[in-house]
Amino acid sequence: MTAPALTLEQVTLSRDGRAVLRGVDLAVPTGQVWALMGVSGAGKCTILRAAVALEAFDSGRITMGDVSLVPGRVPPESQLHALRRRVGMVFQQHALFAHLSALDNVTLAPVHTGALTPATARSTAMQLLDSLGVAHRAEAYPAQLSGGEAQRVAIARALALDPPLLLMDEPTAALDPARRMALTETLRQLAQSGRTLLITTHDLGFARNVADQVAVLSHGMVVECGSARQVLDAPSHEATKELLISATDSAPT
Repeated sequence: MTAPALTLEQVTLSRDGRAVLRGVDLAVPTGQVWALMGVSGAGKCTILRAAVALEAFDSGRITMGDVSLVPGRVPPESQLHALRRRVGMVFQQHALFAHLSALDNVTLAPVHTGALTPATARSTAMQLLDSLGVAHRAEAYPAQLSGGEAQRVAIARALALDPPLLLMDEPTAALDPARRMALTETLRQLAQSGRTLLITTHDLGFARNVADQVAVLSHGMVVECGSARQVLDAPSHEATKELLISATDSAPT
């Protein structure tokens, strides 16, 4: 049996004395798309940040293939090359470097880590941008990109080191329906290529259309997990039922 692409074992994390994650257990199988859902403050983004070593955790273990993170201080970036090649992160606000063109944003990590020569990195970046439909915006700066274009550049940047695992934080938050549909198709293509995706989202329609499985987080713990149809159409936990009511009430009209 293939090992999970991402495993969290009893992960706890506190900030300023407040428990944010309270023993999270999660195992995301290779090649699947998982939606991580929960009300604001449930700990969804914190899980992603801990998994990419942007935030230290207090206890437990996070494993991605042959890379493991343990409690304590976040390791220096010089020790995280193996992690960066295994997992890519797409932030909700894209987090593109404003002083770099779209192309340079995508080539930065491969060149900086020594994974690719500048020429190869540029060629690979152009292929990624082209596959995502934004090659014509390669020389544009982030401020010149639309929200959908910036997101696609951010996805290209996350894929620049060809990681098998992709984490995305609320990717549809600023997208109109047409852009959400286009993103859905893009993510399906990524999954079909063998990548594993873990996506935080409040968007019920997006989760239903994209996710193989849904995990619901409440007060820093996974309280329900199953197929998208099972969890979203027939929830068993009270926190999931409350989430569905909240998401329906706040859905755009």
